[in-house]
Amino acid sequence: MKIGIVGMGAFSDDFVKLFTLHPDVEEVVVADLDETRVQKAMEKHHIKRGYTSYEELLEKADDVDSIAIFTQRHLHGPMIVKALKAGKHVYSAVPIGCTLEEIEEIVKLAGETRQIYMMGETCYYYPCAIYCREKYATGEMGKFVYGESQYYHDICEMYGDYQRSGGERWRRVAGIPPMFYPTHSISMLFSAINEHAVKVSCMGYRDNHEDDIFGEDKNNWANPFSNETAIFQMSGGGIARINEFRRVGINKPSSYITCFYGEKGAYECSITNHSYQRGIASGEEPYVEDVGPLVNTIDYNEDLKNGTMDMSKDPISIKYIQGPAKIQDYSRLPKSFRETVSRNHYNSHPFLVDDFVRAVKTGKLPPNNAWESARYMIPGLIAHESALRGGELLDVPDLGDAPVDWEKLTFEPYEE
Repeated sequence: MKIGIVGMGAFSDDFVKLFTLHPDVEEVVVADLDETRVQKAMEKHHIKRGYTSYEELLEKADDVDSIAIFTQRHLHGPMIVKALKAGKHVYSAVPIGCTLEEIEEIVKLAGETRQIYMMGETCYYYPCAIYCREKYATGEMGKFVYGESQYYHDICEMYGDYQRSGGERWRRVAGIPPMFYPTHSISMLFSAINEHAVKVSCMGYRDNHEDDIFGEDKNNWANPFSNETAIFQMSGGGIARINEFRRVGINKPSSYITCFYGEKGAYECSITNHSYQRGIASGEEPYVEDVGPLVNTIDYNEDLKNGTMDMSKDPISIKYIQGPAKIQDYSRLPKSFRETVSRNHYNSHPFLVDDFVRAVKTGKLPPNNAWESARYMIPGLIAHESALRGGELLDVPDLGDAPVDWEKLTFEPYEE
């Protein structure tokens, strides 16, 4: 395959590297409105072709069969639609789109064209999400009854991110409703139970900070909320609490499952403490198990064992929060990825790139396909509407399952 990567900001650099390293990618080309960024990426990654607009890439690089989009979050929807209509497979950073209409069109196009669309949801491969998904699938936890997950990212830390691409009016974009970017928190929990939301009630924290980012007249969405908390009724009857906070005094971890309760078993987390327990209803002797060795990063476990860690500082360091964990299956990755540890988002990037490449190569559906991506995003859009209405209980539209005749990817060990 040949892939065109759009948006040469700080986030995309690791993905440019990974796509160039993948053995099933023949060529990577890049595009950005900033010609300096294009040249820098071409030189750094030894890329032969670069373009100064998305339109130019689509027009001139007709041999490129796939597009990866890393532009600002509110721009994804229309760009995905344009690529699908041009006959391209599409990978995008989160989210899939910021309106119900955008998402409906993407799902419709994916179904009609059978082009692959995949959302690059990093948290799908977060250790806590993998643990809960695998443990719940065994059936030993019983039926899901309640869970909590969250994405905590203080807006003060994000000033520079928005300023790099937003110009003098960067605050107009920085004030996007928190629930318009809910896929990290939602995907971890929803993918683990394989259910979708049916109803939501959401409350918002009305912000009055001096940076003037949130408020009815201060951003492109007339959004007054920096923090939003939603309670979802799930399709299986259980309840999920999702927090999306942008004004909060916490650093790391930013995305994690706090608790995940089934009728028979439960998972709980607090920073780096991860436990699994079985209750009386399991029919076995109740017990509590420390699953930190599986879920915490390999570096964290090693230094903890060696006693070379300052517990007041080290648990929130990038080394311990962002690296690889034992529960991640590296045997399914190509050799070039297994030899390249990416300390970004718990080393989820290699898995996401490999998902997309395998999907394009085989024509099979990746995990974060259009239908699953819709179920990770639409609940947030409706939750924000509920918050604007003071917590009113609202129905969550569902666009259904992927076509039953579209085979899904399986992930056996990679054969070179």
